[in-house]
Amino acid sequence: MATILIVEDDRKTNEAICEYLKPAGHALIPAYDGEEALNLFGANNINLVVLDIMLPKISGLSVLQKIRSESAVPVLMLTAIGDEHTQVKSFDQQADDYMTKPFSMVLLGRRITALLRRSGQSPQLQKMSFGDVTVDFSGYTANDSGGKIDIMPKEIDLLRLLVEHKGLVLTRSQILDDLWGVDCPITDRTVDTYIKNLRKKLRLDCIVTVKGIGYKYEVRE
Repeated sequence: MATILIVEDDRKTNEAICEYLKPAGHALIPAYDGEEALNLFGANNINLVVLDIMLPKISGLSVLQKIRSESAVPVLMLTAIGDEHTQVKSFDQQADDYMTKPFSMVLLGRRITALLRRSGQSPQLQKMSFGDVTVDFSGYTANDSGGKIDIMPKEIDLLRLLVEHKGLVLTRSQILDDLWGVDCPITDRTVDTYIKNLRKKLRLDCIVTVKGIGYKYEVRE
């Protein structure tokens, strides 16, 4: 997994991001001001930076400029500032992505995964075995000893989403937003149906129901 520098001066937000990303296996290094961020960046082999703009001592844009003078590491800007000028300035200084507060932890996780994949530090999920079942995520197929299993592309996408967020609980709303889009008129019960089908078709015991919240992918020892 990746080593990620989380630069956010609000300690609760910083801790929340670290706690959310930790189950995915990333090594997380918190920094609470721009000066500390640059010191930690220089002292560690950082694979990705989540960088707030409004920071004490040295601004996030100045930190970004310094990082870019010596590294092409992916940088995701995270800030309460939502004006177009600030976003354009971030991209002018070669930020890779931009999110405004308040933000979805699931979306942050997905964007981090995408940035790591594009930078070649997180290989795209291709094939995976679950007992005697093999799922080809790129080919949208599944097979067992008896041959091909009848499975829908959206079921494959749902399994991929859960696997990429290993150990993290995803709510039904988060799953719906990610796979069907925010404006799609589909109910939470749809997610339950897809989960039921996945468990039955692929004989999975690694998709865990978290009562009252949602689902997570969990490998049991």
